[in-house]
Order: sequence, then structure tokens, then C-alpha cells
Amino acid sequence: MPTHTPDAVSSPGRRLARQALLLTTLSTCLLGLFPAHAEDGAPARRDTLLVGNTRGNNVVRYDARTGEFLGDFIPSGSGGLVNPDSLVFGPDGHLYVASGDTLANSAILRFNGRTGAFIDTFASGAGLFRPYGQAFGPDGLLYVSSFLTDKILRFNARTGAFVDVFASGNGLPGGLNGPNFLAFGPDHRLYVTTQGSVAVDGVPTFPGLPSQVLRFDLWSRRSEVFIDQPAPSPDGAGFISLLGLAFSPGCSRLFGDCDLLVSDFANDIHRYDFWTRRMESTLSTNYTGTVPTKNFRGGVVFGTHERIYTVGFDFTDPALSGAVLRFDGRDDSPLPSPGNGGALLVPPSTDLLRPVGIAFVPGR
Repeated sequence: MPTHTPDAVSSPGRRLARQALLLTTLSTCLLGLFPAHAEDGAPARRDTLLVGNTRGNNVVRYDARTGEFLGDFIPSGSGGLVNPDSLVFGPDGHLYVASGDTLANSAILRFNGRTGAFIDTFASGAGLFRPYGQAFGPDGLLYVSSFLTDKILRFNARTGAFVDVFASGNGLPGGLNGPNFLAFGPDHRLYVTTQGSVAVDGVPTFPGLPSQVLRFDLWSRRSEVFIDQPAPSPDGAGFISLLGLAFSPGCSRLFGDCDLLVSDFANDIHRYDFWTRRMESTLSTNYTGTVPTKNFRGGVVFGTHERIYTVGFDFTDPALSGAVLRFDGRDDSPLPSPGNGGALLVPPSTDLLRPVGIAFVPGR
């Protein structure tokens, strides 16, 4: 059974705990923060964003400063790519994409991190069904959420061989109910967003369970509710479905402020203090400007200068055209590209077709 034990550490104790944690994880965090992406040591000319189109079955590129469309990074259907979800750079510098919507085609596909060329089907089988989140752990394993079986599976991070089922849903509040995205925190624990659904024969059902952020200890496998379901957005779609996770750059700095961003599929991004779990702010992502909103939200990621990027799409548009938003992570203010309003870096475009996954690639 999941447990929820609030932190009960004094301020000096919390500072000492923070120092110890960050001293042991700083090098790991920094190595994982910037994937090797430049060819032959040559510096890239610009920061870029990679966005996965779940209806285009491709991954496209944008200039992270201007919002300029840079074309396909992974062409439609390459390597059997179907309904791409999370995009994660691995320790080898290559891009891993969660793909598939059936038991037969669900897999983690690996693509060249510089060219986007298909390399191989890195991990599949073992009951993996509609993979959403993925994260490389400090234990040399790749963790993958199997959304339509309510499980988290583990694979060897070097070979892709199946290892075991790390966690399973129980249909109770605080359980692994509809696991979405995954991320490892500065404490080396696994953080998971849940939709609050229960999969029955490969179909999500909604028995009224909360959407939450869970935290798992890797060695004991015990879980707790790290963040409970927040209140619905006042201009949201009337429900909560927590999705994306992003730790702020301060989490990898000694004595830095460490925040956790959580995107809600129904609208908005919530910022939480990692140490106290208190919600600090909410970023409005209602770029259609209607109440209720007409857009749903995808993942969220930090870039250079603590800028925040997120994707979304207009669910009233038959094409499910999408947009990219940008915020200043230092004060949560919107950072639109020239000629656009609100937080629009990339205004609604059919180059984006129901986008969900997003990754930032720093220029070098």
C-alpha cells in the first residue's frame, strides 16, 4: 500500500539534507542535463526544441529562440514510429521515443541524437502497452510507464533487455493509476504523474480516483503521494490529468532553489517547491483565450536561462493543430516570439498535430 509521510525536517536539517543530496547527485544531474548532440565536437548554432506529433507520427524541430520551424527531425513512421509520446535523451546521447498504441507495436524506439536516423527498437514486449513516460535511473535501468496496464517496467539501460515489473496499480487512491510521465529527482527517487484511471483489458476507466504525483524509492519500491490532486483550473476543461514533470535547474546547484513543474493535460502548469511540496505558482497555458479553454496541454521542459517550454493543441480543431509556449522560469512571465501574444513561441500550426512530448537540445 502506498504511504504518505510528510517531511518533518527542521529548516537547518533540511538545508543539511539538501547539501548532502546535491553533493552526491550534482555530477549525475549535470551529465544528464545536456546530451551529447554536436557532431565531431563542432558547436551547434542554436538551441532547439524537439516536439513529438502523436497524430503526425513524427518528431519536428524548432528554433528555441525565434520559434522558426526547422523541419522534421524524425520523419513520419520512421522505424515504425506510431503515436510518439515522451522524448528522452539517453546516457549514450541518442533520443529515445515512447511509441505505439497496441500490445503489438508498443516500444521504446532509439534514434540517432544528432541526425534523427532510426537505430533500433530498444525495448519492447513484457506486456508493455501504450508507453507514455520513460526515465533513465541511477541504477543503470530504463523505467517505462505502461499506461494501459497500470505498470512501470524496467529494462537494462545498455541492452534494452527486460528486467522486471517495478510497480503495479491497485485501483486505490494513491496507487499507480494511469501512469503518465516519469522523472528522477535530485534525491534519486522516481517521480510519476498519474491520470487517476484504471486500465481494464487495455481500456482506461475512470472510477473517480485522483490524479497525483507519486514518489517511489528504488530499493524498497515503497511509494507515497508526493503531490495530491490540485484544484481544477478556473478556465480549464473541468477535470485534472497531471502529465509532464520537469525539475528546475536549481535542483542541480548547491543551495539552489529546487522546484518541480507539473503540467496538467486539462490546462495550466503548476510549480511546487521540491522541499516543502507547497504550490508556489500556476502558469496559465490557455492560449486559445476561451473559458473553458479549447486547448489541452502536453509535456514541459526547462531550457537555457531557466526558460520553460511546453506544447499543447486545440482539441476543437479537427486537425488538432498545436502550439509551443515559452515562459521565463525566473518569474513565470510569458515570453512570446516577436509578433505573437501571450506566451506563444510558435503560434497554432498544422506542423504540430496533437503534440505531447517535448525535449530541449542546447546549442553548443
